[in-house]
Amino acid sequence: MSDESNPLGAFLRARRELVSPERAGIPVLGVRRVAGLRREEVAMLSGISADYYLRLEQGRDRNPSAQVLESIARVLQLDELTTGYLLDLASDKPRRVRRPRTETAPASTVALIAGLPFPAFVEGRYLDVLAANPLATALSPRFGVGHNRLRDFFLDPAERDFFPDWEQAIRYLVAGFRQSVGTNTDDPRFIELVGELSIASPQFSQLWARHDVAPRASAAMRFEHPVVGALQLNREKLLVSGTDSMMLVIYHPDAGSSSEEKLALLASLGVST
Repeated sequence: MSDESNPLGAFLRARRELVSPERAGIPVLGVRRVAGLRREEVAMLSGISADYYLRLEQGRDRNPSAQVLESIARVLQLDELTTGYLLDLASDKPRRVRRPRTETAPASTVALIAGLPFPAFVEGRYLDVLAANPLATALSPRFGVGHNRLRDFFLDPAERDFFPDWEQAIRYLVAGFRQSVGTNTDDPRFIELVGELSIASPQFSQLWARHDVAPRASAAMRFEHPVVGALQLNREKLLVSGTDSMMLVIYHPDAGSSSEEKLALLASLGVST
């Protein structure tokens, strides 16, 4: 059974391979032929039979109880967000809802970012840039409308130069993308994007196969701008009211910092990189 038709099994396999026996409290004797935990070890630690766990991974049991899944989540050392994702995968409620291919940022939000004194843009469900102010594109042209943050990170070499912490950033980006999409994976936009990146980027394929889930959260970010040099900005990601997935992304400097001065210079120059 393919991963597409058995997302719960794909998730369980990927996550158990990430948990070492030592982390799970299992003594290691001799050479192990599998990465992470064996199926029977997950079953034993979860308090269920090995046969039942095998049926879950193979997609032959589609209705596990929340109690069983929460036991498995503890063994797999999942955090609260990822446990919720696991419960959604196994839910019997309709999950695959086709969404409109084209997302449009609310006019009020577009007007808001136009008046902000900081770089700001609207990011859609699939990390498409739906609206941006001039200072955002002065910070990076890849923050402009029509770009996709996921595609640019993995396929545009300029992103590696722009983000000194690129390796860390891509891990959180992929995990945030999975959280944003959730279990609605039959949308043509999702299929097209994941298919393209899986073929074009080995790094994306490796990270996507981990099934990591993380919130699209605020963070401190470092940039290396070709005109003004090093910048350290605070990134805020705020859910756009009236939508279920769009995020308002704002980058702002600490008051009185050199990055504040450099942003002011970018604003006066109106340059793109």
